[in-house]
Amino acid sequence: MFEGRVALVTGGTRGIGAAITECLVESGASVAAGYSRGKENAEQFVKRLGTNGSRVTVHQGRVDDVDDCNRVVKEVMDRFGRIDYLVNNAGITVDKTVRKMTVDDWRQVLDVNLSGAFQMTKALLEHMIERGSGRIVNISSVIGETGNVGQANYAASKAGLFGFTKSLALEMAQRGITVNCVAPGFIETEMVAAIPEPVLAKVVEKIPQRRLGRPEEVARVVRFLLEDESSYITGAVYSINGGLDM
Repeated sequence: MFEGRVALVTGGTRGIGAAITECLVESGASVAAGYSRGKENAEQFVKRLGTNGSRVTVHQGRVDDVDDCNRVVKEVMDRFGRIDYLVNNAGITVDKTVRKMTVDDWRQVLDVNLSGAFQMTKALLEHMIERGSGRIVNISSVIGETGNVGQANYAASKAGLFGFTKSLALEMAQRGITVNCVAPGFIETEMVAAIPEPVLAKVVEKIPQRRLGRPEEVARVVRFLLEDESSYITGAVYSINGGLDM
């Protein structure tokens, strides 16, 4: 399906990002997976995929650092010669109520989750424009739609991705580049596993399907949006949350 294509997935060695990387590799793409920490985990992830680095590479860098973004894009270009797809998946949480949240807590989350998507896109966009094609998918969250106690910074960053997606989609609509957004609900990842069990149980009770989502369920939607046949979809937000926001 994606033979000869190259994807850059930020936060691509853990959780939803790892599932996206694996899904795209299984579909024939070469994938450059970004990570900010956990070099050993990243290397083990590549070994587990069994490509021996031929179609999967890992790149350490912080999406909240402009220089790192430019360097990672250059590394991928030097390795593969092209980048067809960008998946802005990297994200963090620093959960506190607004009364207890510091300015640094706020900025840290916005810098990674929202500004990071802008900076990675900016680093790559001219290459896509020159080639006249490209796919960009931003990973948001149901929390950007509903809000959540103790997550004002996270909710704001993820809601910001909706506006960023739609604005960039408009700008790129006649340049062969689509820009879409995926908004997962509560998915079985390390981030969700850190939620205290009693709290998580109450969350699951609110989900009409009464279960957490699986990372591969998100990955399949991302893959769909990257396909050539999805070229008429742009500026869209796909919710994957078991009906949580109905």
